[in-house]
Amino acid sequence: MSLLVVGTVAFDAIETPFGKTDKIVGGAASYIALAASYFQRDISLVSVVGDDFPQDFLNILKKEGVNLEGLQIKKGEKSFFWSGKYHNDLNSRDTLETQLNVLENFNPIVPESAKECDFLMLGNLVPAVQRSVIDQLKKRPKLIVLDTMNFWMDIAMDELKKTIAMIDVLTINDSEARQLSGEYSLVKAAQKILLMGPTVLVIKKGEHGALLFNKEEVFFAPALPLEDVYDPTGAGDSFAGGFIGYLAKTKDISFENMKRAIIFGSAMASFTVEKFGTERLIGLSQQDVDDRVQEFIDLVQFDIALV
Repeated sequence: MSLLVVGTVAFDAIETPFGKTDKIVGGAASYIALAASYFQRDISLVSVVGDDFPQDFLNILKKEGVNLEGLQIKKGEKSFFWSGKYHNDLNSRDTLETQLNVLENFNPIVPESAKECDFLMLGNLVPAVQRSVIDQLKKRPKLIVLDTMNFWMDIAMDELKKTIAMIDVLTINDSEARQLSGEYSLVKAAQKILLMGPTVLVIKKGEHGALLFNKEEVFFAPALPLEDVYDPTGAGDSFAGGFIGYLAKTKDISFENMKRAIIFGSAMASFTVEKFGTERLIGLSQQDVDDRVQEFIDLVQFDIALV
């Protein structure tokens, strides 16, 4: 079933305790689309770049089944750029530089071919911009998933809540869940957030896994212990891409199937952190993905007798 991905396609420069990059390809939509492409080939992307963006990467997206009809290329302008430095624990980082460039006046235009999409993944953007995408669609998708961040909670909470009221699944991290709800307990936070509109909440906890909530149930999926972690940038977006890509592939949006989707999303995130930028997500085989998912299954599967 068709999937529409909206978000940034951009440049990053990253420094971690394990290395440093010059300008490399990043952006939420880049990670989401690549991760989703391992499950779903009918993907449309809506974003904006400048004419400085490498055609080679766009060709990779096309090869993976991503329709770029909705990608605006602004001549004479520069792509969005972010530079950051991670601390030793890789869970916190400092932003060194942000250049909005083409993103400053981004007005997403959904192509006609994507206006009846079955699944919509809204990557982190201005809440009003995310909402404008929903308003352009000819029908409500089977599932709308939204990712956001604490920045919008700081400066545009009312706008964010308007957008959250229109979606089905919200994905945020634990600190964002606490900020959005005003509750420290993640269980209480989830209960409050689910009253805002979404029927499902995903709380990402980085190296500590992810929590999946609806109003009646909660499910926990661990993160895979990895020998080498180089760059956590894009891990959350890769998680979202794997999550919605699997749901689109299976055409099943039940809570039970979302539990499985969490594992596939976690698998894609685990690949991402093993190299800098999007590099690790390019050229994976189906066997690579299957083997990684099996590692998750082996991690948590056990027999126990209650006596």
